[in-house]
Amino acid sequence: QVRLVESGGGLVQPGGSLRLSCAASGFVFSSYVMNWYRQPPGKERELVAAISSYPGGRIMYADSVKGRFTISRDNAKNTVYLQMNSLKPEDTAVYYCGARERWGTPTDYWGQGTQVTVSS
Repeated sequence: QVRLVESGGGLVQPGGSLRLSCAASGFVFSSYVMNWYRQPPGKERELVAAISSYPGGRIMYADSVKGRFTISRDNAKNTVYLQMNSLKPEDTAVYYCGARERWGTPTDYWGQGTQVTVSS
């Protein structure tokens, strides 16, 4: 059974930091491109960051988070991370991790999401 379980969300003040984790099981994690998405209230889900399956591979970020967010993965732990710094109120959203076999293909597996709220 495939599972993606996000954790690390919560309430943080503007300028603060959070680290999201996504623990994967039930598929060959090291073979999949891993992605973080978010869905702000009343808006569509958007891709925030993605990382290739292998060390040193391609990494991409949405323009809105470049320089503030860092995606990483640990294939030995079947976990992908999203370090979020200098958080802004507009980063408020439900954050989801997703797995896809290749760049440019639809996401095959989804987590249940974790809420991130940036507010003073």
